[in-house]
Amino acid sequence: MILAENYVINSEDNEVSETLKMGNLTGGKTETNLPNQSEVVICQDLNGRLNGVGSTSVCDYTCRNDGHFVEVSQHCTRDSDGISDLNPERAAITKSVKRENDMTLEDMYNARYNFDEDDDDSDWEPSEKQIEVPRWFCVNCTMVNVEDVSNCEVCGEHRESGILTRGFFASPYLPVEDVNQDELPVTENSEDPCKQSSLSSSTAVGFDERMLLHTEVVMKSHPHPERPDRLRAIAASLATAGIFPGKCYPIAAREITREELQMVHSTENIEAVDITRRMLASYFTPDTYANEHSACAARLAAGLCADLASAIFSGRVKNGFALVRPPGHHAGVKQAMGFCLHNNAAIAASAAEAAGAKKVLIVDWDVHHGNGTQEIFERRKSVLYISLHRHEGGRFYPGTGAADEVGSMGAEGYCVNIPWSRGGVGDKDYIFAFEQVVLPIALDFNPDFTIISAGFDAARGDPLGCCDVTPAGYASMTQRLSALSGGKLLVILEGGYNLRSISSSATSVIKVLLGESPVIDLDNTVPSKSGLRSVMDVLKIQMNYWPTLETNFIKLQSKWGHYVFQDTRKQSKRRRRTGLPIWWRWGRKRWLYQILSKQLRAKSCCNYSCGC
Repeated sequence: MILAENYVINSEDNEVSETLKMGNLTGGKTETNLPNQSEVVICQDLNGRLNGVGSTSVCDYTCRNDGHFVEVSQHCTRDSDGISDLNPERAAITKSVKRENDMTLEDMYNARYNFDEDDDDSDWEPSEKQIEVPRWFCVNCTMVNVEDVSNCEVCGEHRESGILTRGFFASPYLPVEDVNQDELPVTENSEDPCKQSSLSSSTAVGFDERMLLHTEVVMKSHPHPERPDRLRAIAASLATAGIFPGKCYPIAAREITREELQMVHSTENIEAVDITRRMLASYFTPDTYANEHSACAARLAAGLCADLASAIFSGRVKNGFALVRPPGHHAGVKQAMGFCLHNNAAIAASAAEAAGAKKVLIVDWDVHHGNGTQEIFERRKSVLYISLHRHEGGRFYPGTGAADEVGSMGAEGYCVNIPWSRGGVGDKDYIFAFEQVVLPIALDFNPDFTIISAGFDAARGDPLGCCDVTPAGYASMTQRLSALSGGKLLVILEGGYNLRSISSSATSVIKVLLGESPVIDLDNTVPSKSGLRSVMDVLKIQMNYWPTLETNFIKLQSKWGHYVFQDTRKQSKRRRRTGLPIWWRWGRKRWLYQILSKQLRAKSCCNYSCGC
């Protein structure tokens, strides 16, 4: 490395020093094309500036060459037209110094980074080496985390949690090897449930490990929420609690036949799913994947639901839980969508009707509206479909399920939608809706068979649903529905994407099916304001088809009517008076307040430090 240090003395005897780094020597010359010993490196006037008249400059520099220092002093004369007594290379260097003196900040910035140079960058190529930040995905909620944290920053689950081996009983904060086995529930050594009691009083569970083969082949930005670990976490929880295997009766799995599928789906849907057997990876929609095992998994799930429905209605078992995937309530007559390929609940209802059921009730508490189930049954009076879901004016997926969607073609009133206007809905709103809408209509309908489309994505902690229903809340709703149809109840798994939430909620529901009472205190249930408004909107529409609801509506209106509608009246009145929406006026006031606050703070004595 060569260093050239230049000293320039101005008229005020101020010393300026600059060090110039030069390239390594190659054959006695530098790799960079720099001036030789007799050339000037830096040139500056004696008085520090050029005034456009003839002036004299002295240029001194010291240079190392072959281990020796050589001092050179040269006088330059300058006239108004430029520089004399310098060769063109020296003149170019000196002119660049002049330009630096006249530069603006922007010019200096551009010159420093060579933005104005006409370099040929046609051969430039991006670097193939990419800097990747180490990261890991939470097994519980699939959210991404950086490498240096041990617990998920979203749900708190440890990156090596034992939730897939011990279910929700595993500690969320410790790795699987650090779990104290004494803190886990004691698994009872149960004999075959057939020997313990008659099948007619048993709870059946449908499950097959081949459904775990349905998975997304190529992961995108993060793991797909509808993943095999959902079933693994529930199965691990049930096994740890000694429920299944143990207290529940297993149903043998089979693939549903084409003829059974045609009772619900069109040939287009059936063939579209079947053809995926010959594909390594495919998509029905951007979020609905399939691989070579998906068609088999979908047929196994549908077959288990159909056989459970037949077994429950015929009395061979008391009730049942279908631990199946892929889910089904978004799958319509023709299309597969929303993670769903075949509609398991609709197929179970069809199987119950084939077994002799005259009236079937389907209650869907998945956080998303079951648009597929509604499409299949919206023109039939033999099946009553009730859904509780987030809607938010159609902005929440799939956008259907408004309160005024009541059925068609003579079956008006047999689709009952309870759409929530926001997220965060919890136990009290759901139980309130059950007491005011779901149960009165269900009792009036008097079904022979009841199906629950049990999506657990409205559970607390779910990354997609963002609601607040607890396992005790799900258990309470299950207990209320088990009083219908003489206890002939089938619960079918739909959504739910937080493993801890879905496994604890499913376990609580199955405990109710086994005869346990939920532990929840919901006396004097008071809903949220938005929940009350949603329920009253539904009552106002559905009492035209179910007269028993009119009494509930009148009671609620007399008790809560003013509380529910007072904001709406005030807002309408202000809009008529001002011609502007109230949210605009609130925003304008807030903007003025911020301006005044800044003005007052600008006059404070200590520039915000004391808050005055």
